[in-house]
Amino acid sequence: MYEFDIEKPSTIDEAVAALASDEAQALGGGQTLIPTLKQRLAAPGVLVSLGGIDALKGIRPEGDTLVIGAGTCHADVAADGTIPALSALAAGIGDPAVRNRGTIGGSLANNDPSACYPAGVLGLGATVVTNQREIGAGDFFTGLFETALEDGEIITAVKLPRPEAAAYVKFEQPASRFALVGVFVSRTGTEVRVAVTGASEDGVFRWTEAEAALSANFAPDALDGMSPDGDMISDIHGSAEYRAHLVAVLTKRAVAAC
Repeated sequence: MYEFDIEKPSTIDEAVAALASDEAQALGGGQTLIPTLKQRLAAPGVLVSLGGIDALKGIRPEGDTLVIGAGTCHADVAADGTIPALSALAAGIGDPAVRNRGTIGGSLANNDPSACYPAGVLGLGATVVTNQREIGAGDFFTGLFETALEDGEIITAVKLPRPEAAAYVKFEQPASRFALVGVFVSRTGTEVRVAVTGASEDGVFRWTEAEAALSANFAPDALDGMSPDGDMISDIHGSAEYRAHLVAVLTKRAVAAC
């Protein structure tokens, strides 16, 4: 590690003010940032810890929507159960230490291409709330490790519509428990959403062809013979062809689980 200053604001306004410095970087649960600092892949002069801001924590229902504060840890989302598929997703992240430190806001802001939460948020058609605006999930994720967040903008909450049925299925990389491929399927009325993480070089995406097929017939066999288009990730864990195959298989399993 190296020397840096740390600030611990107690309000969102204080955090925004602290992040105005060019050397400042927000610190959520630290499950990604701290290892990054240890490897000297980032070197901010000031870390602004968001862990002491009570306004960023908590889970509450608002009509047919579930609102989760950005500072809420994975373990609390896992224990909530209001949207069972989302709680199951959270329960499968990392290990107990990670789940009790990592936060939903930190995961979304980092937007790792193999993270689970982006699939859940995109698959539910959620809205990301910041200190400045509300951003639909379809506009929030813009590429690998990239989002629509601007400098000094902080995620404060996520608004998630409650679906009639939903399921998340992932094929995990056993060492990290990140998704080699993960698929989140939701159905509300006639709308079906299929969001995929871990597979594409462009990051999390909606498999629109599968959505159209499932809207006509919400059954696993509606996807027979189908495979996603686009540039799939190819690395030591799996080829592009293997990942495309997994997307199709896991989507069928998620539909069956619904």
